[in-house]
Amino acid sequence: MLGLMARKVGMMQFFTEEGNLVPVTVLSVEPNLVVSKRVEEKNGYSALVLGIDDFRKDKTGKPRVSKLYAGQFAEGITPKREIHEFRDFEKDVQVGESVGIEIFEDVRYVDVTAVSKGKGFQGVMKRWGFGGGRGTHGSKFHREPGSTGQSTYPHKTFKNVKLPGRMGRERVTTLSQRLMKVDTEHKQLLIQGSVPGVKEGLVLVREAVKKRSPGLV
Repeated sequence: MLGLMARKVGMMQFFTEEGNLVPVTVLSVEPNLVVSKRVEEKNGYSALVLGIDDFRKDKTGKPRVSKLYAGQFAEGITPKREIHEFRDFEKDVQVGESVGIEIFEDVRYVDVTAVSKGKGFQGVMKRWGFGGGRGTHGSKFHREPGSTGQSTYPHKTFKNVKLPGRMGRERVTTLSQRLMKVDTEHKQLLIQGSVPGVKEGLVLVREAVKKRSPGLV
């Protein structure tokens, strides 16, 4: 399973070879450094640990990071701020090497994972799509959630009842998004449609698990 870490740049328009206009999200992909490897004999599974973004350095030129965090990096490898495991990585690379955007040149569909935008505390109409009450004069039921069951019995509100609360800022994965272009010159991926996450936010891109056949459209 191929995968990389990237940063979300924004959205733009993209014209296909047929002349169709497609909205795409631009992801900036810097080379991912191979921090370490997980092997079956030692860890029980096979995976590649990639890292991006260096820490700030102090006056002596050393990264501003604790010894506990720096201990997971092999000798000679600069500690990275963002690290992530990609299991069953199909490309054979060694610790200390970099993995670039070129691994997606033969990939047509990708899965994208990121933390969605936070929308703060919201009511039931925005959070769950409730219709609400009438907006006419005299009505006293407009945007309230309505009854939730607190009567003599059961005398409580059950779990998982749709109520107001914090909305957004959750780990979200969108499946089988079409990869429109791999721009190796500018180190960018153009993915059809929207991608979860904030601008400049961390995005995990991997080869799609459902649409892997080159014959799929």
